[in-house]
Amino acid sequence: MLKKLFSFSDRYRILHQTWLAFFLTFVCWFNFAPFATTIGKELHLAPEQIKTLGICNLALTIPARLIIGMLLDRFGPRITYSILLMFAAVPCLATALAQDFNQLVISRLLMGIVGSGFVVGVRMVAEWFQPKEMGIAQGIYGGWGNFGAFGAEFALPMIAVSTSFFTGGASNWRLAIALTGIIAAIYGVIYYNSVQDTLTGKVYKKPQKNGSLEVTSIKSFWAMIVSNFGLIFALGLLAWRLEQKNIHFLTLSQMYLTWLLLAGLFTYQSYKAWQVNRELLIGKKTSTPSERYQFGQVALLEFTYIISFGSELAVVSMLPAFFEKTFGLKHVIAGIIAATYPFLNLISRPSGGFISDKFGSRKWTMTIISAGIGVSYLITYFINSSWPIPLAIAVTMFAAYFAQAGCGATYSIVPLIKKEATGQIAGNVGAYGNFGGVVYLTIFSFTDASTLFSTMGLTALVCAFMCAFFLKEPKDSFAAAYEGELAENTTKNSTFLTEE
Repeated sequence: MLKKLFSFSDRYRILHQTWLAFFLTFVCWFNFAPFATTIGKELHLAPEQIKTLGICNLALTIPARLIIGMLLDRFGPRITYSILLMFAAVPCLATALAQDFNQLVISRLLMGIVGSGFVVGVRMVAEWFQPKEMGIAQGIYGGWGNFGAFGAEFALPMIAVSTSFFTGGASNWRLAIALTGIIAAIYGVIYYNSVQDTLTGKVYKKPQKNGSLEVTSIKSFWAMIVSNFGLIFALGLLAWRLEQKNIHFLTLSQMYLTWLLLAGLFTYQSYKAWQVNRELLIGKKTSTPSERYQFGQVALLEFTYIISFGSELAVVSMLPAFFEKTFGLKHVIAGIIAATYPFLNLISRPSGGFISDKFGSRKWTMTIISAGIGVSYLITYFINSSWPIPLAIAVTMFAAYFAQAGCGATYSIVPLIKKEATGQIAGNVGAYGNFGGVVYLTIFSFTDASTLFSTMGLTALVCAFMCAFFLKEPKDSFAAAYEGELAENTTKNSTFLTEE
């Protein structure tokens, strides 16, 4: 596969077009972080307000990833990704035109929807690649797409500075942010007209029921309900943060109303879950062995994504300001240095998937990488102004490698749980990445960087312990085709899938 990666034909063309779509959604999603302090000064925002905007940026991605997952399984990745890319222009332009904190909150909440794009590509890649190559394929998609965070932190400040003559010498952050949305929307049209969901002649598998994930045991049903509550809790936490002192985006009564609405949403979610799984719960349906999967395994992958992608979201959101304040740097320099963290996505996330493919055990790959995440973040806890900047960068990149490799290892497993529900499972797992980001950034908003790093490190070590004892190796982890599907080399239109 690696030898033919740059052939730009057949499945490799789809892979490249799809990671580029993800790349652009990430550029849009993180176009605020490199300008956080600049925007704060220009719009007279308090430090607490700037931190809160970082949380808002992640919040709606939580329900969006669940919704996008269901739409994806029903309509396919081509239509879903194209519409999402075109929608990105709305929050980008809203951010570029914002004049106060309240307008920024609304625009960044909407931007969170764009952050759900990752889920779409997971299903697209799963359609075009075999289980035995799933780790490296998903790693390249996720890693090179995640590189968009580097693109935002490295390139956008330079665009803002180079076009500062339009704004009398001040950083032209508004133009830089607006451009990201315009480019994403244009690519959305290109994507729609140049990709297809599956190989010609291959049927796109859809879940038998829509509205909720279909589980295969009563125990899994209750595990799913608890999982759904966790995501609602993260949104409630954000509402509470928006009511706190020095923020006051919500009044106390509005916060209670938001909590009431979230309770209603959870009730509706639970009802839809019961409706979809009703026959199982009342004993009228028993899943065949080939249909069964344990939601507990999905929950463990949610935890691994909290410690990997959740921590990455938190660090990417706060790292430019951290370097700026810790070492007294200008925001452009701090942004470029902080970009070393997402820069590693180019190799680290694919390597996590590659190791998972080649190590022979996806379970132990996940366990070891989770432990690496914990140890590396505990080392970053000690960074302070007395450190040489090159050493601080090196330690940061060390942590970045494990966190991003953990994302690749996680999504080498996700598409192997139950293929026809990959969108919904990927949405659940992906949403918990945002859950982690919201929780971590909320902790950061009340404490400091050292507390954030230590919290992320200890949580990752707990996750490593859980993986070692409870994570199971997916069935047919290294097969040449999904169970129930004909080997690809028997299909005239897909002989290239069996090439080594």
